[in-house]
Amino acid sequence: MAKEKKKKIRRPRAETPKGFRDYFGAEVEERGDMLRKIAGVYHRYGFDPLESSAVETVEALGKFLPDVDRPNEGVFAWQEEDGGWLALRYDLTAPLARVYAQYRNDLPTPYRRYAMGPVWRNEKPGPGRFRQFYQCDADTVGAPTVAADAEICAMLADTLEVVGIPRGDYVVRINNRKVLNGVLEGMGLEGDEQRDAVLRTIDKFDKVGEAGVRALLGKGRLDASGAYIDGVGLSDDQAAPVLAFLTSRAEDAGATLANLRAAVGQSVVGAEGVDELEQIAALLEAQGYGTDRIIIDPSVVRGLGYYTGPVFEAELTFEILDEKGRKRQFGSVAGGGRYDDLVKRFTGQAVPATGVSIGVDRLLAALRAKGRVKGGDAGPVVVTVMDRDRMADYQAMVAELRNAGIRAEVYLGNPRNFGNQMKYADKRNSPVAVIEGEDERARGVVQLKDLALGARLAAEATHEEWKAQPAQIEVARTDLVQAVRKMIAQGITQGDEG
Repeated sequence: MAKEKKKKIRRPRAETPKGFRDYFGAEVEERGDMLRKIAGVYHRYGFDPLESSAVETVEALGKFLPDVDRPNEGVFAWQEEDGGWLALRYDLTAPLARVYAQYRNDLPTPYRRYAMGPVWRNEKPGPGRFRQFYQCDADTVGAPTVAADAEICAMLADTLEVVGIPRGDYVVRINNRKVLNGVLEGMGLEGDEQRDAVLRTIDKFDKVGEAGVRALLGKGRLDASGAYIDGVGLSDDQAAPVLAFLTSRAEDAGATLANLRAAVGQSVVGAEGVDELEQIAALLEAQGYGTDRIIIDPSVVRGLGYYTGPVFEAELTFEILDEKGRKRQFGSVAGGGRYDDLVKRFTGQAVPATGVSIGVDRLLAALRAKGRVKGGDAGPVVVTVMDRDRMADYQAMVAELRNAGIRAEVYLGNPRNFGNQMKYADKRNSPVAVIEGEDERARGVVQLKDLALGARLAAEATHEEWKAQPAQIEVARTDLVQAVRKMIAQGITQGDEG
């Protein structure tokens, strides 16, 4: 009789889905610490927290990011049994519009809220571009005055400094969509298609500069790969207002505003936009925010079909090395603006709103690049197990340390090999290991091994320094908590000095 073959078991592959990633201990703690700092600033400005659903109806989300023709492109969506479609939120602003419309009779006006959490975008992933990432938003709904926009910009500057970006390493740049509309108004463009082409070209100003935009507004240009990119086909006279607008920035706000007034010409909406920028500049100056922190910059063009007034962007100005070792500026970490039409989708009535969104993971990456985030905080104190029959004694030590506010754990693996316990403590980034064998117990003492100091001495110290600073000491059992706390404090101080 033939032997029956065993059916091969197909096991799932242990891998993260494309465009997603896992975050471990130190990274999670770093993000949590940053979110607490940001929330502290928002709270100080009078904003209240809001935690809305991660799932919205596709109808409520409305126009998706990015703008594409295929239904549900850009979001992770699925159809319910009743035929309705649901999707994971792609940002924190669309849910806010739904929340405000739903609860507007119960909420104060203006409504000031901040929200933090992951968002999901069904986009093609790439280097540093993930399908799930954290955002941290603050918005004011129901305030038509540009004082709300000025406040958001001031709060953004304060937030960057609180999380570790010093003055001089960032700039908040402000522009106004109305000014751009005023420029376009007088250009004599032929239909929406040509207008959209001009807007796309303006959006490339940061990448190709004035000469590149001039060429793209005209006949076209060769890109970096040598391919020829067709231009919009404007005459020099037609293109002139756009170039005047994009290059309006001057040494001070007054000169920039004067240049913008010349760029918008006789446009009423353009003049209104310049007036709003002038008001914002005056409000910020009154609060002590100078051009070392916040500037008017006409080259800021965000969400051309989304924003209705002032727009702003926070840019980090320091240089980092890219993956090929080349110097480059880090760039934008936050952006926002006024969007007065979003709530109107639900209510039928215009509701003014303005807000900002901080890319938390990107901001953390910037801080890591500058060495302003500790790569890994100290792990728990590890109480080693020299005799498995005395587990209760070791647990009592841990309880004392925890009750004193010290993070601690007992080694719960196989205690037979003491070396493995030390390797475990190293992997946990433990600052101190507590050792109590039979001899120590009989004498009423414990051994404390300073793992942080031991690592530094092994890497840096001379033989004489090693002998002068022993990495292991003996203390009375009754002094356990006090001695561990002192050892940890010394380790922190020495680490900071290093």
